[in-house]
Amino acid sequence: MADTGKTGTDSVKRNVYLLALSAIGIVYGDIGTSPLYAFRECFAGTHGVPASPDNILGILSLIFWSLILIISVKYLMFLLNADNKGEGGILALMALVQREKNYGKNWTIVLTIIGIIGAALLYGDGIITPSISVLSAVEGLNVATDRFQPYIIYISLAILTGLFLVQRKGTSKIGSIFGPVLLVWFAVIGLLGIAAILRRPGIIGAINPVHAVNIFLDNHYQGFVVLGTVVLAITGGEVLYADMGHFGKKPIRQGWFLVVLPCLLLNYFGQGAYLLDNPTMSENLFYRIVPELLLYPMVVLATIATIIASQAVISGAFSLTRQAIQLGFSPRLHIIHTSSLEIGQVYLPAVNVALFLGTSALILGFKNSGNLAGAYGVAVSGTMLLTTILALFIARKIWQVHLGILVPVATFFILANFAFFLSCILKIKYGGWIPVLIAAVVYLLMMTWKHNRAVLRKRMESQSLPVDIFITDIQASKPLRVSGTAVFLSGNSSGIPRTLLHNFKHNKILHDTTVLMSVINEDIPFVPNDKRSEMTELGCGLYRIVLKYGFSEDPNIPEALKNLSHHNINFDPMKTTFFLGRETLIVTPGAYLSSLQKRIFSFMSKNSFDASKFYKIPPGRVIELGLQIEI
Repeated sequence: MADTGKTGTDSVKRNVYLLALSAIGIVYGDIGTSPLYAFRECFAGTHGVPASPDNILGILSLIFWSLILIISVKYLMFLLNADNKGEGGILALMALVQREKNYGKNWTIVLTIIGIIGAALLYGDGIITPSISVLSAVEGLNVATDRFQPYIIYISLAILTGLFLVQRKGTSKIGSIFGPVLLVWFAVIGLLGIAAILRRPGIIGAINPVHAVNIFLDNHYQGFVVLGTVVLAITGGEVLYADMGHFGKKPIRQGWFLVVLPCLLLNYFGQGAYLLDNPTMSENLFYRIVPELLLYPMVVLATIATIIASQAVISGAFSLTRQAIQLGFSPRLHIIHTSSLEIGQVYLPAVNVALFLGTSALILGFKNSGNLAGAYGVAVSGTMLLTTILALFIARKIWQVHLGILVPVATFFILANFAFFLSCILKIKYGGWIPVLIAAVVYLLMMTWKHNRAVLRKRMESQSLPVDIFITDIQASKPLRVSGTAVFLSGNSSGIPRTLLHNFKHNKILHDTTVLMSVINEDIPFVPNDKRSEMTELGCGLYRIVLKYGFSEDPNIPEALKNLSHHNINFDPMKTTFFLGRETLIVTPGAYLSSLQKRIFSFMSKNSFDASKFYKIPPGRVIELGLQIEI
């Protein structure tokens, strides 16, 4: 008789390993391609230190302990436990913080601002990562010959153009090869590292943290500045945290500890071993340890790896934007699902165009990856610092961690992340201002939308008619009732919406069944089906329905109505008419900054994606009513 228990266990293990392989392809592309430029820039870059034996050991020690303490301990062991119903990422973390009511109003506002700033910084990372990664890979051609030098920029632009053009097709078809390709990538860079280490095995001594301390003692201010370049070795930490919802904690941890971390360390130490013997050859250092016969294949493999890394960052920007929309920090945008199986695979045309224009501008402006390194790091280190702060609040308020444990842990990680961030800030004039500017614009847009939508909602609520007065009026006037069902969408879940009042005033009729519908976005990723809707009978054929969706879901009103059952209501698609308000915002005079903010909000509102399409309402069943509102 078969051992079904053992078979089931083997099946679970196999699924975990398959998920771990997929996680390697999606989650670790960014940090996995960092050896292309991170170690090199510590010596060859504008903020590099001399390639002396002590400095080589010191930089390697800093990279080693950064990968261990920041990525392995902070992210893999600690932050992966700070999930919002299985979802990770700074916006999911912010939503989790907002849901806790024991902080006090002021702290909640501060923590919300921290979350939005962190999310805004990630958009800067989403523009810079594809640029520096692809440029670094293609620049490997310069090691073999100078013939390609004039064409590096154009080759990189062509690769990125192709990458952004295929975004509409999604990653579902090519995602299955991401894991195996990056598994090959990690195996190859690990083997190359081993070959180089065998020539100078003493390089392993860099594990000693004393070498990391000596970097600061020997180089003083320059030793602190180079910390802003060391941070390039840990970019991607936020990506693995944000993608937790797609793979789960265990597969991500297995991929890191079994494959990614060992291979990264072997390659970094291999580059260090080579540099000990060739201290003047730090340019294109990654390719220096590649045998000449394998150089061109390695450039191809590196280019493919950086494309995959870029794909992960771009997809992350899509997911981040969808969360922002559902949490009320962004207007509606066109969202296309690229997979019928994976809800997280989405494509946003507007975001795709913005990222493409941004990456192209960076490549044309900076021309090589070395120059771009100055702009890289500020966004990543800033988000890492803010994520740490949010996670520590959760550790104290939700997990109830004792202060005796929390204070020393919090002090260490905040100081470490702040040191990385401060050293990156010193590169502001060398290009670090770019992600800061991008983050400032994104933050301004997010907070402008959030604030003015709240103001507008309050104004609409104050102008709405109480339900009891409206019902008393129709009982007395007995208006003409027509057959069918009318659904009036409203942002308010109380009172009579202006769209219904507007229609009743001009047409003097009511449908036999009139539904007042509101869609509420919850601060959890997914709302259970049994909690999806709330229905209240108001009288005289009026009903109120409230639909609830999580920040990782897309509202689908017809589907939700189909699942509702009520003996008095028939949601036949051919007999249901949806009434939507088309708001025209009129900006009233005021102070310059206030007026500017209102104009920005008006522009965003005017260009918001069509509500009927966003809520999946059939266009033939929609009537739009024009409403003018002063702001």
